[in-house]
Amino acid sequence: MAEQRIVKWGIMGPGGISDNFATELPHAPGGRLVAVAGRSLDKAQAFADKFGIPRAYGSCEELAADPDVEIVYIGTLHPIHKENALTLLRGGKSVLCEKPFTINAAEAREIAELAREKGLFLMEAMWTRYLPAIAKVREWLDSGVIGDVRIVKAEFGFDAGWNPEGRLLNKEKGGGTLLDAGIYPVSFASMVFGGEQPARIESAVVIGETGVDEQFSLLFEYGGGRTASLHGSVRLSMTNEAVIYGTKGRIEVPGFLFAKAATLHVKGAEPVVFEHELEPSGHFYQAIEAMECLRAGRKESAIMTVDETVRIMETLDRVREPWGLKYPSEQG
Repeated sequence: MAEQRIVKWGIMGPGGISDNFATELPHAPGGRLVAVAGRSLDKAQAFADKFGIPRAYGSCEELAADPDVEIVYIGTLHPIHKENALTLLRGGKSVLCEKPFTINAAEAREIAELAREKGLFLMEAMWTRYLPAIAKVREWLDSGVIGDVRIVKAEFGFDAGWNPEGRLLNKEKGGGTLLDAGIYPVSFASMVFGGEQPARIESAVVIGETGVDEQFSLLFEYGGGRTASLHGSVRLSMTNEAVIYGTKGRIEVPGFLFAKAATLHVKGAEPVVFEHELEPSGHFYQAIEAMECLRAGRKESAIMTVDETVRIMETLDRVREPWGLKYPSEQG
């Protein structure tokens, strides 16, 4: 087998999620971290020292100007995703941008347009889509083994505790359940229904003291008897399971966010269980996909297209609109 071309990565934002990415990138064959940048050079240098990264920068502009970097993983807070992505794309870098892709759909469209204008690869880091168990779910869905899908149930919630200055409850930092935790069940429903977005949305929300959504329940209607029931919270510990109901059976995904297993139930047949132990937690599968696309000259992933990312952000905008929840960058 021919040796894979080395893909040289940069990281924008030396925070916790980037720590996960840097820890797991060695599990993705042919990936090499060569630079990291942050708004603080000291933090970027400490991150570089921890992971043996050759270069550290104190700005996104410096990272964008590094001729050795081919693709950058953006792990900053989502209110600055747009600024970071546009800077990197203008510098000729391909981009893997953490979820939620942006604050809203208008920002997502702006990034997508520039990537296409520059002919650069762009992908949302919806890492769960690339887990082997979720890939098996798509395989079962594509085979039609459970018949016509009618109902999707998915939830993701955890108790983050009370920290009004922390990222999750702070509106200035893009806090709230929908964008941080809710993106997972919403994106899961989009995947199950082939990227289709709901024709009608009903919701219930709890807006907390800090002005962000602390929990929500959504009902999506797609027409043809198809619905999705989705729930999320950053103040409640939830089971975090997903179930897909079809006319001939169902698919169960316990703990779908870190899915290690999926079970297929078809009428009249024994359950089929797919299991795959994650090592360490599965964040590296998205890097494998991005690098395979780059080596093949593809500008986006067929598993998580840029258009679908934009459509999901449009759905999140529609969900938030009746809540009256706007972020500082959206005021005025």
